[in-house]
Amino acid sequence: MIKLQHFVESRAFQNFIIAVIVVNAITLGLETWPTAMAHAGSLLLALDQIALAIFVVEIVLKLVVYRASFFRSGWNVFDFTIVAITVAPVDEGLAVLRSLRILRALRLISVLPSMRKVVSALLRALPGMGSVVSLLLLLFYIASVMATKIRVYGFNG
Repeated sequence: MIKLQHFVESRAFQNFIIAVIVVNAITLGLETWPTAMAHAGSLLLALDQIALAIFVVEIVLKLVVYRASFFRSGWNVFDFTIVAITVAPVDEGLAVLRSLRILRALRLISVLPSMRKVVSALLRALPGMGSVVSLLLLLFYIASVMATKIRVYGFNG
């Protein structure tokens, strides 16, 4: 079990997952281009399925290594949710949900520490940004009321 944990946490494994995410994002983008689909559609779809299989294996390995503590990490829950959405069976009516496969590109956030830091900083800044937005809304409200009153009462500068 320790060897499996070292493997899952290894830099080489993380780099491999990053590479798969990037290749998968490119593949999904190419799937939206009719010319690419006409020339290499079956290859692109096969690459997408291979990437999905790799992501499922990654999640399973992490579940085996971390068991219940896997779900204590918000990033693991994020990864699990994105992969689960992609794997979930959908009928014709919900086929649009398949387009959510591109969300797998967001997994770069969870595997790149620098991106995680940026997201964490943005989340910490949200309350302060809310105060700034509230202040701006208040100023716009005051300015609009003043402008309306000036127009109503007439201002012949």
